[in-house]
Amino acid sequence: MFTPQGPTLRELAVQALSSVEHGYDLLAPKFDHTPFRTPDTVLAPVTRLLRELGPFGTGLDLCCGTGAGVDVLTEVCRERVAGVDISAGMLDVARRRPPTSVPAQWVRGDALALPFGPVFDLVVSFGAFGHFLPALRPALFEQVHAVLRPGGRLAFPLPAPARPGSRAHLAMLGFDTVMRVRNALRRPPFVMYYRGFRLGDVTTELTAAGFAVETYALDELGRRPDGAPRCRMLVATRR
Repeated sequence: MFTPQGPTLRELAVQALSSVEHGYDLLAPKFDHTPFRTPDTVLAPVTRLLRELGPFGTGLDLCCGTGAGVDVLTEVCRERVAGVDISAGMLDVARRRPPTSVPAQWVRGDALALPFGPVFDLVVSFGAFGHFLPALRPALFEQVHAVLRPGGRLAFPLPAPARPGSRAHLAMLGFDTVMRVRNALRRPPFVMYYRGFRLGDVTTELTAAGFAVETYALDELGRRPDGAPRCRMLVATRR
């Protein structure tokens, strides 16, 4: 499915019927051949903007998967970088990535109980927030706040919401519906919902966690017909 090297429909079904952790363990060997891996067309403008805001000393990729976000960190951090993920399978793939000029550490851990002190200048995350129910996001942002040095930043891309009734909106609505039915019928749940991650809500939660929030247009990704950017980068600075 997706590419000849990607998972089959049957493999995806088995993964979706597992827990989040085990599902990603199963998907890991083929993850980089699916649309779930953040594309380079998004990583490149994020890297460009972080270069303008940096440089940074140390960086952390939150829910790093197979390590695409760590590649961004190695471009903008001078000292060392780390990736943390709950899936041992994804980290196994990440550890096989070519070495970089900045030392990279791969850590298995829960984003809601990060195994670090306040040692990072930059935390990034790509496509991970749909795995956290809205009620858990304040705790997640508190964890990020705790591992950042004062003045450190959390940065992540945030696409504009799909227009109601559009093909993209209906596809996301359908996906969320399928996941909710699956989770009502089977345990453990596989949490992956993306329609509820809204800029206004997230800004309020980050502010409450002790961040000052700014947004920057990622102009390389274009504009909507109303002139609004198709994707922004949200940058939250620890006060």
